[in-house]
Order: sequence, then C-alpha cells, then structure tokens
Amino acid sequence: MLAVTDLRKSFVSPDGERVEVVRVPEFRLGAGEQLVLKGESGSGKTTFLNLIAGILAADSGTVEIDGVNLTALSEPRRDRLRAEKLGYIFQTFNLLQGYTAIENVALGMSFGPGVDRARARALLERMGLGKHLHHFPRQLSTGQQQRVAVARALANKPHLVLADEPTGNLDRRRAQESLHLIREACSENGAALLLVSHSTEVLAQFEQVRDFTSINRVGP
Repeated sequence: MLAVTDLRKSFVSPDGERVEVVRVPEFRLGAGEQLVLKGESGSGKTTFLNLIAGILAADSGTVEIDGVNLTALSEPRRDRLRAEKLGYIFQTFNLLQGYTAIENVALGMSFGPGVDRARARALLERMGLGKHLHHFPRQLSTGQQQRVAVARALANKPHLVLADEPTGNLDRRRAQESLHLIREACSENGAALLLVSHSTEVLAQFEQVRDFTSINRVGP
C-alpha cells in the first residue's frame, strides 16, 4: 500500500541554516493496516505525513502508493492521485467556513470520482451528524467539526487515511469516541490508517505503535 524509500526534507531556518527535518530510509504500511507513529511535537511527524500526501515536495526519495511513485508525478497528476487514493484528517480540520457540513464533504468528492451527495449524507449520518448536514462549521462544536473532517477524508473511499493528531483538540471522552469512529470507518472501507500522536491514551488503543525516531534518522 505505502512504501517510502530514502525520503529527505530540510528547511532553511531564520538564520539561514539548512535544517534537516525528515530522513526516512525505509517505511512500509500494508493494505488495511492501522499504525500509530508516536513522537513529541516538533519531531517531524506532520512533515512526514505532508510528504506522503504530496502536500510538500521532498528533497529526495520516493513515496509509492499502490505501486505509483507519487514523487515522480506532475502536480496535476499528484493532486489527482491524492484525491483518489488518500484521505487526510488534519489536526485543525481545515473545513471551508463558507460551506455547510455536507458541502464540505461533497467538495472533497469533486476532486475525485465525482460528487455523490447520497454518500456524503450517509457518511455524516454515520458520524452522528444527520441533524447538522446544513450547519456551517461555526455552528458546530469542535467535536462535530472533527467528525465532518473524518467524513470528508473517507468520502472518496481512499486506500490510505492519514491522521495528524486528530484528537488533539478534543476532551478525553470526545477523543475516545472520535478515535473509535476513525478506526471503525477505516476498517469498514478497507482503508489503511497511519496516525501520528504523542497522546499516551491514543497510543494505548493501537496494537501497532512505532516511535517516529526509530524510522526518522535525522541527526549526526
């Protein structure tokens, strides 16, 4: 499903120094697997996810999804592959404030196979948002916004779902409920899940946990 090889990314600091953030010699995730990468904030986990998603361009290395080298594609083809194969749950949700819950999900579909409002509605109902289809993000609680983001990430039946600290903005009960929904929805759709977190409560709910420093070889 996902194969990362010799992936590197660095940034230029304010004082002009080039700082390497990601150096991953090899990383694999199989179809349907659910894995959490643990690590402290600032360790490069979000950058790693953004490289996998093609949101950031790598300095070198390859990211293969279903055997397709994402890093070798043109930007339009990369966008198309991302829309068809990937779902991304952002920590800050990234919902469009001028659109309702169902419109946010439908817009996500428009970049993939096409808009299916019946599926968008069904996903939101699955997330317990049947009465909030036409609410704008500002009219939703933080937990409800996060569930819209989950529905949007699953809208195009992705093969791989990336989740960046998806429970970081939720209280303990909502975090547990949300994590259960994410895992269950991925299982139902046959999607692999790669989640990053530093929460011990999140880590305790996964059978597969890896320390990000074990795959990220940044340093001397």
